[in-house]
Amino acid sequence: MRLRKKETAVQDIDISPLIDMVFILLIFFMVSTTFVKDMKLDIDRPQASTQTAASTKSIRVYIDNTGDVYLNGDPVRIWVLQGQIKDQLRASSQKSVLVVTDSNVPAGKLVEVVDQCKLAGAKDVGVATQAEAGGPTA
Repeated sequence: MRLRKKETAVQDIDISPLIDMVFILLIFFMVSTTFVKDMKLDIDRPQASTQTAASTKSIRVYIDNTGDVYLNGDPVRIWVLQGQIKDQLRASSQKSVLVVTDSNVPAGKLVEVVDQCKLAGAKDVGVATQAEAGGPTA
């Protein structure tokens, strides 16, 4: 009489639910990071009684409380601003610029920046208020 070896079934661990959860978490974090505001400067934005939603694809120009100008987070001089905006408008399908300014910036500085944006070829130039740019509402 021969002894038969016991055949043990190989037990595999099903990892497909684990893979599903990893992909769900990956998608969640990818989607949630698009909602994070790109505000790198501490700017106290002015209040507005009327407002419309700002486009997320607009070119953003920041003016801080000292009057320094930033284009998409990078510092620029006012005389260089027009050329750099013109270059970015060529590459962009949407020809809009959003100016995010501190409430303490003189109106002359704001007008100067808006003029540079218009001269660069921007069709729409908007000024962000607190609710528009991600700040607290009144």
